Amino acid sequence: MAQATDMRQAAGTTPPDAEDEVKVVGIVCNWCSYAGADGAGTARLKQEFEMRLLRVPCTGRIDPLFAIKAFEKGADGVLISGCHPGDCHYSEGNYYARRKFELLDRMLPFLGVESDRFEYTWVSASEAARWQKVVNEFVGKVKALGPREGRAL
Repeated sequence: MAQATDMRQAAGTTPPDAEDEVKVVGIVCNWCSYAGADGAGTARLKQEFEMRLLRVPCTGRIDPLFAIKAFEKGADGVLISGCHPGDCHYSEGNYYARRKFELLDRMLPFLGVESDRFEYTWVSASEAARWQKVVNEFVGKVKALGPREGRAL
């Protein structure tokens, strides 16, 4: 833990106060978005460090309750990313995902979560620069909103 903090300080990415640090959960497809994230890391593209990734076989397998549970457990933002529509390794998983996440996006304000704290997007394995842009923009947006008040929904 101390080593990670020292590395962040050396890189100049340590937040000024740990209280201000936001927790962002990324739920990503194994075949495209995770590979894009890996490519961004391999290319050493600068990314916000607050993102914690969960890898799943396909975004079509993600239950919207995963995102709701992440918010319930203290996440300040949730990003879901998978293969572009039509490029799913499981044929049509991302078409199902798109329907579920669009409904989730509309439902979150009724649960007391600002819609800017949730985003779903498509990033392929060859789009490391796009992954960097998506992560930095989303984490920046969540940082601007600040930590969520009250952890329970």
